[in-house]
Amino acid sequence: MNRLLVLQHLEIEGPGLFYQIAKERKMDIEIIRPDIGNSLPKTYKDDLLLIMGGPMGVKDIGSKKYPWLKPERDFIISELNKKTRIIGVCLGAQLLANAAGGDVEILKYGSPPKALPEIGWSQVFFNQSNKDFYKFCDDPFHVLHWHGDRILLPKNAELIASSMRCKEQFFKIGDLAYGLQFHIESNKEMTEKWIKEDKSFINKGLGPNGQSILKKENKEFGENTILKRKLLINKLFNLISKH
Repeated sequence: MNRLLVLQHLEIEGPGLFYQIAKERKMDIEIIRPDIGNSLPKTYKDDLLLIMGGPMGVKDIGSKKYPWLKPERDFIISELNKKTRIIGVCLGAQLLANAAGGDVEILKYGSPPKALPEIGWSQVFFNQSNKDFYKFCDDPFHVLHWHGDRILLPKNAELIASSMRCKEQFFKIGDLAYGLQFHIESNKEMTEKWIKEDKSFINKGLGPNGQSILKKENKEFGENTILKRKLLINKLFNLISKH
């Protein structure tokens, strides 16, 4: 793979650890911002398309507030048909699933179930039947969650990992496209900005002490999980580059 093409939808939701690993692999990196009018890229055989997160969602496709969202989803459909290498994170995973025929719904929890975002550091559990990621099955793997929707996977998707709150956390479509609902890319600077700037969403998921809870979790899991998260990103890059 020669180029990493990053579709970024918000200033504070950049590629993070993906950028670092792409640099280590001597890849050229181009960041495209459809939300501020950047044109969608022309892709070539050796490119990797990385689709980042954002507060908008699949249900916003076609809305006047995000006029760029439908063209981006249609672009992903065409890239899937071209067999482009794709990794989608959070919103990117939702758009990838939707482009392949899936959908999203509001994530609910409790009895009776009510809308409740999944926010904070918690464990994901890998399917032991997946041989590519068996190394991640044995030890607890905590990742950062920051979403209010649940992905409804298309029929051709393979589920790789789930959390206690949300089944559809990590999946693949064919050999070249992977979606991650959780934020494997986050670093200390990014998460601190999210905690500072997304108070209302945090409180919706964690209550009035949400920011304090997240700061405490970040100290426990943020830096301590970086090596394992980088290992997973490298694994994704290796798997995709084989094809």
